[in-house]
Amino acid sequence: MSQPRVPGGDEHTIELPCGQTIAAGTLDLGMREYECDCGETHGVVMDVHPPERFLPEFLVEVLREAIETTSEEMPEFDTPHLLGVVLEEFPEAVTAHDASENADVGYAMVWITEFDSRRLHEVVVELVVELMEHAVSHADDDEALSSFEEEMVEFDVAAFVDQYRAERDLEAEDPYA
Repeated sequence: MSQPRVPGGDEHTIELPCGQTIAAGTLDLGMREYECDCGETHGVVMDVHPPERFLPEFLVEVLREAIETTSEEMPEFDTPHLLGVVLEEFPEAVTAHDASENADVGYAMVWITEFDSRRLHEVVVELVVELMEHAVSHADDDEALSSFEEEMVEFDVAAFVDQYRAERDLEAEDPYA
């Protein structure tokens, strides 16, 4: 969990979900996982990573059209919103670090998770499906809700993540883990 800055503390260090501490500069923009001294692999997401890292472009477009943000700094749905949902659901498993005052790192926000990048990908997809189901339930259309629920019974998150990661990695010069 992110810690408030303490006067005199080192604002350029990040406490990971496992309790280890690293320098903010340890992370580079291409990093999707961090091999920690604790023996675990932590998923890493930065605000500069596109939401298409986790979701197909068409779905990101639908989410951008459907979700109204209230932030002037982030006027459209983007990666920080996805990780905000993960942080809300798993507060003890995610460290959020504001690096906006540290021009040396190249990112403004970073989220480091207890999960590795593959499990994080599954968590993001599961939470987006829950958000979609919630939205459909508010449409006052029982047939749409029933149809959505039927399709989701057959939806295999792990298989989707495997397929999406394989397709995305074939097409990308810089694959997102």
